[in-house]
Amino acid sequence: MTGWVKIVGLGPGADSLIAPEATSVIAQATDVVGYIPYVRRIAPRDGLTLHESDNRVELDRAAHALTMALDGKRVAVVSSGDPGVFAMASAVFEAVDDGPSQWRDVDIQVIPGITACLAASAAAGAPLGHDFCTINLSDNLKPAALIEKRIRLAAEGDFAMAFYNPRSKARPEGFERALNVLRDTCEPDRLVIFARAVSTPEQSLKIVRLADVIESMADMRTVVLVGSSMTRVIDRDKGPIVYTPRSVPE
Repeated sequence: MTGWVKIVGLGPGADSLIAPEATSVIAQATDVVGYIPYVRRIAPRDGLTLHESDNRVELDRAAHALTMALDGKRVAVVSSGDPGVFAMASAVFEAVDDGPSQWRDVDIQVIPGITACLAASAAAGAPLGHDFCTINLSDNLKPAALIEKRIRLAAEGDFAMAFYNPRSKARPEGFERALNVLRDTCEPDRLVIFARAVSTPEQSLKIVRLADVIESMADMRTVVLVGSSMTRVIDRDKGPIVYTPRSVPE
């Protein structure tokens, strides 16, 4: 049996937002590898082995998947959202780059998914409707000073921004530092969207001005979207719509 590794995005939360190709891959897999809550989204069945692991062992997880593929297993490596956005695709390729030469012969494919920031944007309207960037606020794998520099440059470039992993119990100060950079570089009425648990029954959206943001509005299940200077809100009885126009005046 010829093995493979397919790195699958499970979307932002709702089963209806999992891409059909991702569903097909999981149906063909003999093994599923991933972070505990993501693996638990996969229904058990005969012939499928589920391998759960903790959040900070991405390279070990990747090595396990590649080793099983060499043994003929069909391995789905699962991530939430899109596997290429702050997720397992890079980890698998890092493992291949630094690992045994035979790992380079493994059939590896990346199966895209709907990212959390795109699902959050869709729930709010179209705040990422023009140029935007995504920034992971976790400093586990990069210096905090680099995060602040990237936020500052993005704000100076007038990008809309999406912040992943904004605030955890272990590092609440990261989001506070990000807000300080925004307050130094953006006008106080800049629109900020807190999109929590998007596409799940627990979904909530909060739209506030930068001057009114409180650090506790964000947690690890929240994607924070920061509008550009052009981002607008349409107030209406059915609920507000936030969007960024497609054009920028000269």
